[in-house]
Amino acid sequence: MIRVVLPQHLRTLAQVGQEIELNVQGDETIHSVLAALISKYPMLNGTILDLNSGQRRPFIRFFACGQDLSLEPPDTPLPEAVVAGKEPFRIVGAIAGG
Repeated sequence: MIRVVLPQHLRTLAQVGQEIELNVQGDETIHSVLAALISKYPMLNGTILDLNSGQRRPFIRFFACGQDLSLEPPDTPLPEAVVAGKEPFRIVGAIAGG
């Protein structure tokens, strides 16, 4: 069971609480978590990944165990603490400013 924390605007869209739990099929990678999330909450399709390119949308970041995984390849395995359910996989809406 993978724990996922979403930003407020995506929680509102998916009508979920702060943290959700997902069953991931196969290897626990960034891609498999996002695929499971979009499968369970189809209203999030296109909000995290661009529909045409499949790339992470600008201003969306992925974090796990204090590490920024946003620029890692989609098939990057998740840290063991996330796979074990001890730590959540966080999807964060980045904030720009100066």
